[in-house]
Amino acid sequence: MTPYVADPVYLNGQFLPLADAGVSPLDRGFLYGDGVYELIPVYSRRPFRLDEHLKRQQATLDGIRMANPLDLAGWKAVVEKLIAGAPWDDQSIYLQVTRGADNKRDHAFPPASVTPTAFAFAAPLTTTPAEVRAKGVAAITVSDQRWARCDLKVISLLANILARQQAVDEGCAEALLIRDGYMKEGAASNIFVVKDGVLLAPPKTQLMLPGITYDLVIELAERHGQPLNVREISEAELHSADEVWMTSSTKEVLAITTLDGKPVGSGANAGKPGPLGEQMYQWYQEFKNTVMRKG
Repeated sequence: MTPYVADPVYLNGQFLPLADAGVSPLDRGFLYGDGVYELIPVYSRRPFRLDEHLKRQQATLDGIRMANPLDLAGWKAVVEKLIAGAPWDDQSIYLQVTRGADNKRDHAFPPASVTPTAFAFAAPLTTTPAEVRAKGVAAITVSDQRWARCDLKVISLLANILARQQAVDEGCAEALLIRDGYMKEGAASNIFVVKDGVLLAPPKTQLMLPGITYDLVIELAERHGQPLNVREISEAELHSADEVWMTSSTKEVLAITTLDGKPVGSGANAGKPGPLGEQMYQWYQEFKNTVMRKG
């Protein structure tokens, strides 16, 4: 066990200490990044929208033609045991499946006799500190260099990693990905824009990962009567926005207050978290305390 990973972890049908878990160096996840993953937030030991996460995992497995080593009940049992064994009430459950380890390195799929590698663990769920949220964070825009199936939650994340590191190198929290003149998402988050009181969200396409938190933000906007438009957002609209937010299970709803070195918004609110973002954050917290934590 480490401060970031609880014992036991799950590996190929066994629950065992992290120190005893190991996979073959010929595993295709190690050689090729040939695998999928999920990250499931847990509040008060209750996994949030587990069915939706497992459905997305199955869609990604289907999308890359990989067999699922466990059925729905099997994955739920793994998640429940990991939650019960971890010392934290709020957790993050990580699931990963790779195409397994053949006896050689070959780009083509291994024989059907090679079983997938299934790995899972529990970690503490760490959200944004209040002092950071109060000020918002800085971000940059970068060219989207990823492949054309960004809707699949695969472990080959090098393009995302390089974009995120570019942001970190420039003292920023996130990189917003621009493709063909349109903003798609962040390197590790979904992005929302506010303009003239309307919440704008990029549509779910093959060029954006369908986030579970993204879905919740849209649900909350609709529930509370917040004007909403789901459509492509141009780079020019992004830079002229009144507010920009990043969302994820760990960031929740976090204002981006500086973009490419310039304050987001105008007038008295320039460079500060905006009122609609603050309202969405409050709606999110209310939902978390009344639904996420109580099942």
